[in-house]
Amino acid sequence: MSGLPFLNSDALEGSLHSSTGGQHHYHYDTHTNTYYLRTFGHNTIDAVPNIDFYRQSAAPLGDKLIRPTLSELHDELDKEPFEDGFANGDELSPAEEAAAKEAAEPKGAVKFGWIKGVLVRCMLNIWGVMLFIRMSWIVGQAGIVLSCVIVLMATVVTTITGLSTSAIATNGFVRGGGAYYLISRSLGPEFGGSIGLIFAFANAVAVAMYVVGFAETVVELLGVSHPILPHGIIQDQHFLSLLFVTFFILIKYLVFPQKAQIFLLVVLITAIFNYFIGSFIPLKSKESQGFFGYDSAIMMENMGPDFRGTESFFSVFAIFFPAATGILAGANISGDLSDPQLAIPRGTLLAILITGIVYLGVAISTGSCIVRDATGNGNDTLSTQFMANCTDAACKFGYDFSYCKGDDGHYNCRYGLQNDFQVMSIVSGFSPIITAGIFSATLSSALASLVSAPKVFQALCKDNIYPGLEMFAKGYGKNNEPLRGYILTFCIALAFILIAQLNIIAPIISNFFLASYALINFSVFHASLANSPGWRPSFKFYNMWVSLAGAVLCCVVMFVINWWAALMTNVIVMGLYIYVSYKKPDVNWGSSTQALTYHQALTHSLHLSSVEDHIKNFRPQCLVMTGYPNSRPALLHLVHAFTKNVGLMICGHVRTGSRRPNFKELSNDQTRYQRWLLKNETKAFYTPVFADDMRQGTQYLLQAAGLGRLRPNTLVIGYKSDWRDGDMMNVETYIHMIHDAFDFQYGSVVFRLKEGLDVSHISEQDDLLSSQEKTSGMKDVVVSIDMKDSDGDSSKPLSKATSVQNSPAMQKGQCLFTPVVVPQRLNVADQRLLDASQLFKRKQGKGTVDVWWLFDDGGLTLLIPYLLTNKKKWKDCKIRVFIGGKINRIDHDRRAMATLLSKFRIDFSDINVLGDINTKPKKENVTAFEEMIEPYRLNEDDMEQDTAEAQKASEPWRITDNELELYRAKTNRQIRLNELLKEHSSTANLIVMSMPLARKGAVSSALYMSWLETLSKDLPPLLLVRGNHQSVLTFYS
Repeated sequence: MSGLPFLNSDALEGSLHSSTGGQHHYHYDTHTNTYYLRTFGHNTIDAVPNIDFYRQSAAPLGDKLIRPTLSELHDELDKEPFEDGFANGDELSPAEEAAAKEAAEPKGAVKFGWIKGVLVRCMLNIWGVMLFIRMSWIVGQAGIVLSCVIVLMATVVTTITGLSTSAIATNGFVRGGGAYYLISRSLGPEFGGSIGLIFAFANAVAVAMYVVGFAETVVELLGVSHPILPHGIIQDQHFLSLLFVTFFILIKYLVFPQKAQIFLLVVLITAIFNYFIGSFIPLKSKESQGFFGYDSAIMMENMGPDFRGTESFFSVFAIFFPAATGILAGANISGDLSDPQLAIPRGTLLAILITGIVYLGVAISTGSCIVRDATGNGNDTLSTQFMANCTDAACKFGYDFSYCKGDDGHYNCRYGLQNDFQVMSIVSGFSPIITAGIFSATLSSALASLVSAPKVFQALCKDNIYPGLEMFAKGYGKNNEPLRGYILTFCIALAFILIAQLNIIAPIISNFFLASYALINFSVFHASLANSPGWRPSFKFYNMWVSLAGAVLCCVVMFVINWWAALMTNVIVMGLYIYVSYKKPDVNWGSSTQALTYHQALTHSLHLSSVEDHIKNFRPQCLVMTGYPNSRPALLHLVHAFTKNVGLMICGHVRTGSRRPNFKELSNDQTRYQRWLLKNETKAFYTPVFADDMRQGTQYLLQAAGLGRLRPNTLVIGYKSDWRDGDMMNVETYIHMIHDAFDFQYGSVVFRLKEGLDVSHISEQDDLLSSQEKTSGMKDVVVSIDMKDSDGDSSKPLSKATSVQNSPAMQKGQCLFTPVVVPQRLNVADQRLLDASQLFKRKQGKGTVDVWWLFDDGGLTLLIPYLLTNKKKWKDCKIRVFIGGKINRIDHDRRAMATLLSKFRIDFSDINVLGDINTKPKKENVTAFEEMIEPYRLNEDDMEQDTAEAQKASEPWRITDNELELYRAKTNRQIRLNELLKEHSSTANLIVMSMPLARKGAVSSALYMSWLETLSKDLPPLLLVRGNHQSVLTFYS
């Protein structure tokens, strides 16, 4: 055996124990088996990378080998390996400030109850111009049956939406903003912000619809039909509409007190009763205009549809549906209600019931007493001889309206359901009352929309969802009236008045309102699905599936009414949603989106826990001992580079001190620094703990960090570069942290950057200061902290270069702050440290990531650089692999490694086999090592045995002569590897290297720390990696 001359202490450590678990385990006793003698010239039980370690147990291509377990390599010799194989913020956000201001209601503000505030408003808004000037036309087109279907469809949509609105409104205090407030607080700012804009816009356009409808009535009453401006650019109806909308604005501010609503409602109800009374009083003078009183023949003739021109069921439905959009008139002024939770459900649902019955009554009534076509000429009567051949309902009364239909198929009569929009005035007992009713309906509906649009828009602007709209958030007067919003609404209404066609405006509004209703219904379904404890509305008469059906029905109706308008509406909503999602407004409303995200995360976490881990799904989940996340940027950025969107990253922080732990401060810090991570787009969790010392705190984190399968499997620490300057018991603690990680079956990673890692003392960089280092109201100062770091050293003066780089940041309990004037420039060392801290934040240029995969740890040493070079910032770096071997087997070892890497599908640029690892290191380097460890040696040969044992007990980190001689070969290997690293990888962007192991109880902390120091000194950024010896790579699909 060629390796026998190089036997070292590893060979004397005894035979290996096997892991249980049902699989056959090959025992590689170093005294009897020659397998490990092939490593690279010396006998060791640590296995080199081999393809057979990664085979499945029933692999057809070869026998599966079991690499030495971590326990076999790491545990103390007098302890049995584990049988199972493992050991196992205070400030308010801008939105919150706005909400606080809104909550402080001005004194003297007028508040409304459920009748005046909701019922009356909803009824006035629903009973709009459609009731008087379009309902009869709808019956003429669709017939009595389909007209009732249209009314019932709209009522079903509005009833479901009313139930959903009631559920949301009774799930907590409701402020101003109506539909926007309900949706945004339920689904979050993304949906709320998008729907808030289009809902406010829809209300503004509704003002135009009601005004144009009223203008139509006035035009017919006045009989005006000629242009009143030159060239006919703006027709009479346009002019009247502009005149009326201006008039309504003046009414709103000059003579429209809230009590006038009751008067308008009385006028409206009187007009409705006037119509029904008149329908029972047929007059001979009205027969020529198509009104004959209730008659079964007329009713049967009007029972079916008679769609003319381009009209269809859904086009007629689109024209009617805006009549049902008044259900949110009360909710839109939710901020002005004395008890929104009571008022909104009671007033909204009662209004839907009353107005729905009235619409159905008008549909049946008009279809039962008025024919579809009439000439208006009293001489168009039938003689007795022609009456037998007449089949129309009017023939029964002696009228012949058959020639209303021309030879070309077009109708040319002026009266009847199909032709006259003022039929209800003809039927009524006293027509001026119908005109007053139309005026009342138009005034009330237009003013309701005129109030709703600015109120909703004002609430949207107060939340600062869209930058640049803050000017519209300002209110005036005791009721906080949005005057600027009124002006904007007036301008939008004027723009749509120029269309001056009611049948064109109505479908546009229908789509906008349907989108709002769909999201209100979806909000209830979403909140119920999330099953959040916070979702407990006092209104119980709702069902999540009914709400979902309502949302789907709204979407279907949108596309049926007008597919291109629906598509455009959805594109606008999604565009606004994406914009708000991208801007990420600083708001937290406890939306159901958050609740559902939590619910899904919990469900998936539990599901993950029920499934065994698989090699293919392994990902490095790192517990990174950063201290405050902003104190070690280089460590944070490097680990984030290979865990982002791949694995879990937890920033661990152990805080110790003699004083009583301040857990509130700890909680505040956790919130503050988690926000800092999110603000800096770092996908990680900040987890601080209080502990008596560093080791205890790290043990807490190793045991408790994470949740289920979402828990760390790799400990990442910074290299302790100041280990020779302080108390050596801190080195003992540091090394035991690595031992503890292995005991918990974690992989371990140590990161060394020659400039250092800790930048917290460079207080000129304000964004790098921890909260403990900031003093309120202090400018142009640095904060010199008189405290012990994790090694017990006092912080070094700012003018002196420091390399405090202890991996876990630790804050002692008592800190003294001494402000001094900031120097004009940083010293050279601090400037280099600051520059190096940003090294991994920027894109890496062309270079290499050198992987020194000397021992097989399961593949973690290879997986980390692979993940790293897959990232955009590292894509220009190529992987070079360095392995140990024998001089006479270099080509064979290179081919074997190339085969293994190709099976792992890992790209590499080069493979270097180092056949001279066991060459004796240079004498000067050996001498330097001996000088370095001299202060830490026990020198037991120079003292009595009892004295030596006592000193070793009190200073367990000391190196004994026997230990030094026993591990002489391993020491020389670290010195030699450093020489090879400088020779081959001095220009690498990053070095990833197998970490040497030290057996617990056999290797002292000082000796192990000396190995790490010797191995990693004077090199580019270096990661020392040791997995837990469980496979993390596989070549099986």
